[in-house]
Amino acid sequence: MKIGFVSSHSFFNPGGVKNHILELKNEYEKRGIEVKIIVPRRNENENYGKDVIVLGESIPIRIGGTQGDLPYISNTKELEDILEREKFDVLHFHNFLIPFAYQILNRSRSKNILTFHANVEAMPLIKLLIPFFTKSLNKKMDGVIGVAPMIMEYFKYFKGKKEIIPNGINLNVFNPNNEKYKEYIDNKLNLLFVGRFEQRKGLLYLIKAYNIIKKKNDNVKLLVVGEGPQKQECEAFIKQNNLKDIVFLGKVTGEEVAKYFNTADIYISPAPFGESFGIVLLEAMASGKPVVGFANLGYYQLLKGSKGEKFLAKPRNVEELAQKILKLVEDEKLRTEMGDWGLEYSKNYSWEKIADRVLNFYKDIN
Repeated sequence: MKIGFVSSHSFFNPGGVKNHILELKNEYEKRGIEVKIIVPRRNENENYGKDVIVLGESIPIRIGGTQGDLPYISNTKELEDILEREKFDVLHFHNFLIPFAYQILNRSRSKNILTFHANVEAMPLIKLLIPFFTKSLNKKMDGVIGVAPMIMEYFKYFKGKKEIIPNGINLNVFNPNNEKYKEYIDNKLNLLFVGRFEQRKGLLYLIKAYNIIKKKNDNVKLLVVGEGPQKQECEAFIKQNNLKDIVFLGKVTGEEVAKYFNTADIYISPAPFGESFGIVLLEAMASGKPVVGFANLGYYQLLKGSKGEKFLAKPRNVEELAQKILKLVEDEKLRTEMGDWGLEYSKNYSWEKIADRVLNFYKDIN
């Protein structure tokens, strides 16, 4: 079997879709399956090795409060030559940005599968167009995978095979046995944020909650991993309120993130909206850490009915977020209990298990 992954997003920057594709590729190759990846070009010097085909162009745009892509292929003859040469058994699209993905789908002679990762709740125009988009997929798309239940609601008009298969986590990377950054281990508890500094990820809400926490318990510090356009606004609030013990750590690699998870005592993900799935929560849980967040739809569906649900605050409610963090700050036994619970819960999402489910999905389509 030969699989072609089609990413609608450039590989120029890190991202959840890129990571998903690379992890699946790794699992497939363990099983002797040949894999190539087709991605749009963001920079003329991009080169990701022989298994990644960089094609067309991608223009960076902002949509729904986050960084997005507008990809397209001007040289369709090059695309046709690639498809003829590679002869994929399956083309597996990840998200479906136009015109790039349509250009490939319309020329495909393979079995065509789509995994939809995006939460479009914060994108009213796109949400309005989804029914028309899904109807148009009926002509050539053979199956659709959603990474969360909320996503499958967008595809009620799609007539092919449908299934919810969540994102996975790499348990070799994220686990309690990783090293810690010893320079941040002291008599204060480490609260951790990892993510882009933008409205959708909610860092400013966390800093405001931290302001409340510090007034009640000074035995904490906040480690902040990432970069983004909201940094100035966050720094202005910190200065205005004379907040201490906040460390900005910049962008880091995946393995460095794993070390920061192990350095943390509590992980907080204050995304108020726009999350289709709680992958970052699972990575922290796989590291044995208790997690707190806002009950955006993706996080809520991940933790609904579990012990973890009680640590989800109403989105944008800074007071409630602070209370839930304080509950863990002030109770070491509870921190240990929730860390142990999360560690077991996360094992259901290993990439090995997710890859098996996706491969079975391919096989079930005639």
